[in-house]
Amino acid sequence: MSEPAARQIVDRLRAAGYQALYAGGAVRDHLLGRPAQDYDVATDAVPEAVMRLFPHHTAVGARFGVVLVHEGDAHIEVATFRTDATYRDGRHPEAVAYATDPREDVQRRDFTINGLLMEPESGAILDYVGGRADLESGVVRAIGDPERRFAEDRLRMLRGVRFAARFSFELEAATAAAIRRQAGEIGQVSHERIRDELLKMLTEGHARRAFELLDATGLLQAVLPEVAAMHGVEQPPQYHPEGDVWTHTMMMLGGFDALPPPRSPVLALGVLLHDVGKPPTFRRAPDRIRFDRHAAIGARISQAIGTRLRLSAVDAAQVVALVEDHMHFPELPHMRVSTRKRFLRRPGIDDHLALHRLDCLMSHGDLSLYEYARQQLAALQPDDVRPPRLLTGHDLIAMGYGPGPRFSEILTAVEDAQLEGQLADTAAARRFVGERYPMPAH
Repeated sequence: MSEPAARQIVDRLRAAGYQALYAGGAVRDHLLGRPAQDYDVATDAVPEAVMRLFPHHTAVGARFGVVLVHEGDAHIEVATFRTDATYRDGRHPEAVAYATDPREDVQRRDFTINGLLMEPESGAILDYVGGRADLESGVVRAIGDPERRFAEDRLRMLRGVRFAARFSFELEAATAAAIRRQAGEIGQVSHERIRDELLKMLTEGHARRAFELLDATGLLQAVLPEVAAMHGVEQPPQYHPEGDVWTHTMMMLGGFDALPPPRSPVLALGVLLHDVGKPPTFRRAPDRIRFDRHAAIGARISQAIGTRLRLSAVDAAQVVALVEDHMHFPELPHMRVSTRKRFLRRPGIDDHLALHRLDCLMSHGDLSLYEYARQQLAALQPDDVRPPRLLTGHDLIAMGYGPGPRFSEILTAVEDAQLEGQLADTAAARRFVGERYPMPAH
C-alpha cells in the first residue's frame, strides 16, 4: 500500500513550505470507491528541491518535472506543477515551464477523470476540469482540446479506450472523434508502450469491451491489423453457429474476462490470436468453409506480432504454442500413449486447456474433449509423464555407439517406449537399443 508513503512525502513537502496534493488515478479511484493502486504527488517544489528533500530518489523524468521518490518499499512519483510547451514526437514536450498554481497543472493532463486533486489531510477534492461530473456521468473526456491532448502524447488514445473499458464508461463524442481522426498516428508511440497498454486491456477484466472500442475508434486497425482482419470472415455454421471469426474471438475475450484474477497475459494473447490465421486461409470448398493449416499460419503471424510488440522470448514462444497447438485436442484420443503424455506434460498445459475450453464454449459448446484431457491429466503421476531417464548419451558411448545426431533419435525412441510402458529398467532399455539400433559389424 503506497498511501502511507505518499502521505509522508506530502507532509515533508508541506513542512518545507511547499504545496503538495494527491493527483490523478488515486483520487479518481477514491471517488469511485475502488482501491487505489498508485499514489502520485503534485507539488510546486521544483525537481531540484524534491531531490534535496528526498535523498532516496530516481530522477526518471526530472527534465520534465518528475522525480521518483523511494520511501521504504514504495515508489512515489512526485511531479512539479507545470505547463507543457509544444510536442514534436507525440510523447515528450520540447520544454516545460514550472507553475505555482495547481489550476495550471491540471490543464495539461489527459482526461478530466484523471485531472482531480485531493488534499490528503482533509480529503477535500480540487476539481478544475469537471472531472467529478464526468465520473458521475460515466464519461471519459479529454481535458481541453482533444486534438491537442492526443497530439501531445499519442498513447493517450489507447489509455482513453482502456479507461472507458475498465470503468464501463463512454468515450465523450469529441474525444472519440479525435481518436478516430488521429488513430493512424499511434505508430509514433514505441512498441513497448503500446504492448503495455494492450496487455492491461486484456487482463483488467474488460478485454472484450476494450477491443470493441479499439475497433470502433480505428486504433485496432492501426496496432493489430491482423485482428481487425477477422471481421466478416465466415465460419462453418455446424462448428461455429455464433458467427464470424471476429464475433467468436470477442465472445472468447468475454469468457476470458469472467476468469478470476490474476489473468495470464500469455493466455489472453492466446485467446485473442488463436484464430488469427483464419482470415488469410479462408477457403470456400465444395463441402464447407475451410481454413487449411490456419493454426500453423496463425503461429507464424503470432510470432511476428510478438516480435513487433517486443514480447519476451519466453512469452512469445508460449503464445505461439497456444496458437499452433489449439487444434490438436481432437487428435488427443487417437494419439499414441507416448505422444499424448508428451502433449499433456508440455509447459503451460493449463493455459492450453483453458483456451480449448473457451474455444468450445464460445462455439459448438461440446466440452467432451476438454473433459477427456482433464481426466487423462488427472490420472497421470509425475513419473508417468516425466519418468527418470533409463539411458543417457554417456551410456550409449559406453555401449559402443559413437557420438552424433543419431543419439537424439535413439534416446527419444527409448523415452517413447518408456512412456508406452514397454520399458521399466535400464537393462530392458539396453536390450531395446541393441535390437532396434544394431551397431554395424566391423
